[in-house]
Amino acid sequence: MVDIELLRKVVEAPGVSGYEFLGIRDVVIEEVKDYVDEVKVDKLGNVIAHKKGNGPKVMIAAHMDKIGVMVNHIDKDGYLHIVPIGGVDPRTLVAQRIRFFTDKGERFGVVGHIPPHLQKPEDRKKPADWDSIVVDVGAEGKEEAEEMGFRVGTVGEFAPAFTRLTENRIATPYLDDRVCLYAMIETVKALENHEADIYFVASVQEEVGLRGARVASYAIDPEIGIAMDVTFAKQVGDKGKIVPKLGGGPVMDVGPNINPKLRAFADEVAKKYGIELQVEASPRPTGTDANIMQINREGVATAVLSIPIRYMHSQVETVDLRDIDKTIEFAKHLLEELKPMDLTP
Repeated sequence: MVDIELLRKVVEAPGVSGYEFLGIRDVVIEEVKDYVDEVKVDKLGNVIAHKKGNGPKVMIAAHMDKIGVMVNHIDKDGYLHIVPIGGVDPRTLVAQRIRFFTDKGERFGVVGHIPPHLQKPEDRKKPADWDSIVVDVGAEGKEEAEEMGFRVGTVGEFAPAFTRLTENRIATPYLDDRVCLYAMIETVKALENHEADIYFVASVQEEVGLRGARVASYAIDPEIGIAMDVTFAKQVGDKGKIVPKLGGGPVMDVGPNINPKLRAFADEVAKKYGIELQVEASPRPTGTDANIMQINREGVATAVLSIPIRYMHSQVETVDLRDIDKTIEFAKHLLEELKPMDLTP
């Protein structure tokens, strides 16, 4: 059963790409340190937790960074002008709150929205863009904003908004990829007898170029690389192209980024333990840490294990708790069943 309080803690801990040290890194270390043989932080900031074994060397990665924003200008009236860190759609920021991490602690700002009464008809048709997004932090001028701790370079993220919709579904910013990070943490705790030599990696800077996974996979040099990341669930406006659904269980990709023998082995494990896997066709690179792991050194046998969510990269990402539970169960069994095998396609 999902530990809601821990999930919330993982989701809400600060950690925009490149700034994972602001909170989430310590949360991960604290949660896994008693369940592994060694924990270290590399020069880029990845948390690498090693659970020793004599079997195949496995790297399983869930990225701990978030998309966010950075202040690039403070105007004379004290308003902040911002630029994106990672794939932020400016339309999702209108009339929303942003949590900033200043020299003087956490501060909040709001993205203003001009009331419809004051808009011209043609203005109502214009979508928000980065030139029109302005953050009001309550300051009466630039000097006061600076006294509050704001600087060019101050980073921020969507304000916490963890919401329980039903018994099985929650909505919150940053399920991408904190829900998979939570699942990986719980897998570490649940793991029992295993032959594999397992490196659990809470990777950094995935949202800005898969950077953490690149250096971690080079250092670890795994035979098998498994990325845990969210994927799209069926939702309003998908026009029937999305196959995975909320409540349908964990998702595994098929395609050129995926080792076919490892993928077939995953199916065998799922069948053995009565776990249904949803399938996602990925004819191109998956957009996950598996992309970079696959082409590390002389090549790595990769797979992607996903939890489906709706409304990705918004403040209302939505997940089904049953999918989280099943993903943890499957990840545990998969890692425990891994044995030396020929993974040459």
